[in-house]
Amino acid sequence: MDLQNKVAVVTGGAQGLGEAFVKILLKKGANVAFIDVNKPLGEELKTALVDEYGEDRVEFYVVDVSSKEEFTGVFQKIVDRFGHIDIMYNNAGVINENEWEKTIAINMVGLVRGTYLALQYMNNNPDKKGAIINISSTAGLGFVLAAPIYTATKYAVVGFSRAIAAVTRNSKIGLRINILCPGVVKTNLLSSPNIEDHFGRFSYLTGLREIQERNEFVAPDDVAEASLILVTDESKNGEILKIDADGVEFLPEPSAM
Repeated sequence: MDLQNKVAVVTGGAQGLGEAFVKILLKKGANVAFIDVNKPLGEELKTALVDEYGEDRVEFYVVDVSSKEEFTGVFQKIVDRFGHIDIMYNNAGVINENEWEKTIAINMVGLVRGTYLALQYMNNNPDKKGAIINISSTAGLGFVLAAPIYTATKYAVVGFSRAIAAVTRNSKIGLRINILCPGVVKTNLLSSPNIEDHFGRFSYLTGLREIQERNEFVAPDDVAEASLILVTDESKNGEILKIDADGVEFLPEPSAM
């Protein structure tokens, strides 16, 4: 898929990894609608991006992806604004073991809804093609000792995405779903002095201080750059792309039951 003039949607796009996705997509020629619950950060980023790329190529929407009404409604607004949707990055996610219902609602329920909505709207494209990138984590391949709920949601992203990808392959339509599994990404959250507060009763087990000391992070820009192969290579469907401090690799696909 050539990114020039394609329309991409990025959830959780106002900061961190989401911001990196927004910027790389714009740099490569796509038009981008990004979604975030943080209105001040989103508006600040939009202003900067409009100055660089022009107001015709970027739009920001204040949306809580855990809200069915808000998330469903924004898709039609995006299509009204840009005409269609070609690329979807389901990136919005949180780590909050204290408010574990919220973590599930954003990390899994929001991602499932975003996937189904993107498939619905992409199916209306003249060529019936589209690429969905669902953001999991290396926690969805192993586990985070102090974050069982976060770990569970990221495993769910992998399983859900691969099952849906198998359906699209078998139906021979042009809609693709792939999974990106970053390691520990260096964001403002991980620089926070009270990061353990996000891990609740298991905060003493995080090991994040040791990760910070060893600097075993992956940069958001590197993750964003690596993700592009999942969009541009139309042979990729149901793939897991892992990127961490050790490098980038595709992982083998398990057999269906």
